[in-house]
Amino acid sequence: MNRDQAFEYLKTHIKSEGMIRHSLASEVVMRAAAVRLGEDPDRWGMAGLLHDVDVEITHADADTHAVVGAEMLAKEDFDSEFTEAIRRHNEQAAHVKRESTFQFALAACETITGLITATTLVYPDKKLASVKTKSIVKRMKEKSFAASVNRDNILECERIGIPLPEFAELAISAMKTISEELGL
Repeated sequence: MNRDQAFEYLKTHIKSEGMIRHSLASEVVMRAAAVRLGEDPDRWGMAGLLHDVDVEITHADADTHAVVGAEMLAKEDFDSEFTEAIRRHNEQAAHVKRESTFQFALAACETITGLITATTLVYPDKKLASVKTKSIVKRMKEKSFAASVNRDNILECERIGIPLPEFAELAISAMKTISEELGL
């Protein structure tokens, strides 16, 4: 499946524009992380794009979300390394442990996109261009602001060798490349 086919596949299962934008944001952040770590940006970007393919089917249920998505993608002939990264990205399933760089990266990348998007709402112009690295690092420490964000997932960037400030900058920069598509 190429990227255009994957995007069409996503849109057959996800109708929410907000979720599609989240998938696009996760795609570009995963691509940037892959480049930074010397991994395959197409493969990692595809994981970012498709990580929530089942979210509307499972209603993001902690026990079924990502498990169903991994099964769906296995039927589309994605290999086990790819489907395991999808299966293990779910921040709500605390019992699911991640083991590989690919798995840690997907969890970190998809979670930080939500924090960055939420941070844009703090600024009067609601633009991604207003978001600074220090704002993301600061909000990681604000319980009231980031209550719905699993900070542990974002901090998994450090398990793959990218310090949090650098990871925040990488994610912001990547998302800026598609800010119009994201509505930010």
